[in-house]
Amino acid sequence: MSSTESPSVPAASVLPRVAPVRVGEGERLRMVGLPGVTLSLRSRPPARGGLPPAFFVHGLGGSSQNWSSLMAELDGVVDGEAVDLPGFGDSPPPDDGDYSITGHARAVIRCLDAAGRGPVHLFGNSLGGAVATRVAAVRPDLVRTLTLVSPALPELRIQRTAVPTGLLGVPGIAALFTRLTREWTAEQRVRGVMALCYGDPGRVSPEAFGHAVEELERRQQLPYFWDAMARSARGIVNAYTLGGQHGLWRQAERVLAPTLLIYGGRDQLVGFRMARKAARSFRDSRLLSLPEAGHVAMMEYPELVAGAFRELLAQAGTPGGDTAADTDTES
Repeated sequence: MSSTESPSVPAASVLPRVAPVRVGEGERLRMVGLPGVTLSLRSRPPARGGLPPAFFVHGLGGSSQNWSSLMAELDGVVDGEAVDLPGFGDSPPPDDGDYSITGHARAVIRCLDAAGRGPVHLFGNSLGGAVATRVAAVRPDLVRTLTLVSPALPELRIQRTAVPTGLLGVPGIAALFTRLTREWTAEQRVRGVMALCYGDPGRVSPEAFGHAVEELERRQQLPYFWDAMARSARGIVNAYTLGGQHGLWRQAERVLAPTLLIYGGRDQLVGFRMARKAARSFRDSRLLSLPEAGHVAMMEYPELVAGAFRELLAQAGTPGGDTAADTDTES
């Protein structure tokens, strides 16, 4: 894979100048040019050589920064990279404007193929969980294990608190919402998001809150910010309606990789009741239930998620595992 100092694809050549993306201590960023898409990748220098590769995929409205805490916890266990999906974080929009689950999965596959690092330990949260499920189903050669945190897999009865997010996918709603909330400050928006995504927003440190506000202020200067959000939300809704071999639950049944499923008891976006269905659908699965967690357990309880992943490695007999675990773990 070739890294470039600046994006070279057409979509990246017309971006406005905005504040730089935050790079945490011990992290590094690089841009990778691929056919039809340019991706920003966040990583930590591996603690030692020979560590197995891992790849992290964020959720709707998120970025590679969502995985910083977990990647730090897994330092010395994996050699990890977290992607900014097209149109999110520091990655420009895809050339073809495809923000569907399939489109995002295609970007991930192109990135993994070009890197030649596979098979990887693949992680996904929310939208990224649906993307990772599709990648694992259609390209099992690229996935060594699969870890899904509150994956956005279809639900027959959507939680009321998740409805506004789904409505973003309705044409015109994003523009209407932007007009109606024009006077909202970045601080107000971030507090609303954290109240929705965290089981206990009080766990967010003032420093982390400040970083989130800075990142939102940066993103709001990007002309494609709401378009990427709306089209990706529409992609989730459309994926919920797909049947047959392309349905996400059917694809979950096709996943061969050992799978760790993590669900939060206070999740307002993905129903906690879906945990058992997921455990039945993925053929080689372990379930970690976190009653106090919300939608982003890897940010709320990174040490518990890291511990469960180490247990997955031990159970699956893959490099890096040194402990054993029960099939269904509840904390």
